Amino acid sequence: MNIQTSPGIDKQEMLRAAREAAYAMPLADFHPGAPQLFRSDTLWPYFERLRKEEPVHYCTKSPIEPYWSVTKYNDIMHVDTNHGIFSSDVSLGGISIRDVPPGYDWPSFIAMDQPRHSAQRKTVSPMFTPTHLDQLAILIRERTGRVLDSLPRNETFNFVDLVSIELTTQMLATLFDFPFEERRKLTRWSDVSTALPKGGIVDSEEQRRAEMDECAAYFSKLWNERVNVEPRNDLISMMAHNEATRYMDPDNLMGNIILLIVGGNDTTRNTMSGSVLALNENPDEYRKLRENPALIDTMVPEVIRWQTPLAHMRRTALVDTELGGKKIKKGDRVVMWYVSGNRDEEVIERPNEFIIDRARPRIHLSFGFGIHRCVGMRLAELQLKIVWQEILKRFERIEVVGEPKRVYSSFVRGIESLPVRIPS
Repeated sequence: MNIQTSPGIDKQEMLRAAREAAYAMPLADFHPGAPQLFRSDTLWPYFERLRKEEPVHYCTKSPIEPYWSVTKYNDIMHVDTNHGIFSSDVSLGGISIRDVPPGYDWPSFIAMDQPRHSAQRKTVSPMFTPTHLDQLAILIRERTGRVLDSLPRNETFNFVDLVSIELTTQMLATLFDFPFEERRKLTRWSDVSTALPKGGIVDSEEQRRAEMDECAAYFSKLWNERVNVEPRNDLISMMAHNEATRYMDPDNLMGNIILLIVGGNDTTRNTMSGSVLALNENPDEYRKLRENPALIDTMVPEVIRWQTPLAHMRRTALVDTELGGKKIKKGDRVVMWYVSGNRDEEVIERPNEFIIDRARPRIHLSFGFGIHRCVGMRLAELQLKIVWQEILKRFERIEVVGEPKRVYSSFVRGIESLPVRIPS
């Protein structure tokens, strides 16, 4: 199941080989959560075959514990909205295909069930009201303009670093009222918290532990400062002055901090990078966008579907149940593959095409559904919309001039680097 890539292999040839491998392999040997499939972008035929032949599939051929793959849109919706049957509680393993390692089982509102979930989630929801987003939009536009105006012309640079990371990290610093000059710490902690072994982010578990301890110490200091002063309009202060979160233990605080960092970093940053790549891979769509910038409104949700920046969410069955004709036992891990549901032909018309004027672009699964639907999704959409409004004002096009380097992960569907060039 390991499709190797190298600079000498044509992308189409690589995809053809992946398709042959996916359809030649017995379904019993499938491990669609293999990180290398996501790094090489060869995951698609595996999920295509599962949707056709075994939409609810039990994987026993992986280096982790067995898991169920749920690959069709409506089945995913069933799991995502039935919280009494399928739990996200960290004590049962958490929200990722891999169980949370010992020492990292930090409760957060995305990794807990009712009634604690909603009580803690509500503490930060005022940050994302329409009124506050209107205020943030002014700041986002100013910063976006400065970042774009600073980009080099007629030379290759990494769009991920100079644009995607910079803009999302600036916004994270604002949301937390984090020291602005140290904002790149937030990006690093986000990367480290979701990194897999052999992924190139951390060299050892000791290194990860040391960096996560640094993160915990830093935010504990900020928490202690905010809890002892009048409430302010930032996420730490909101949690410090709300009864549902004011008395969180250090693990619960760390869980919510990491959730908000990763949610604010990975989703927006990787979709921002993915939008440049998608438009370059679909030049007719890029032309349509340049000719009619109003299409940004439908392009943004379409690129969120296309990228699916968090490829899956995992639940644990609380009771014996049935899904897609398969009997799932209490305690089984159940993985909702958003990345597959977003390509489900029975729900989304021409799902393997990137169509910026799609008639119903918002039916994607990328933000999840039910009580755990992404609390910051409107902010993510706002940032992407403003970025493209400002890009189209300044540049005829942004050209991708090399292959993207993708993240070694089947959880974060991300892009580490994207070489681009802006012609004069």
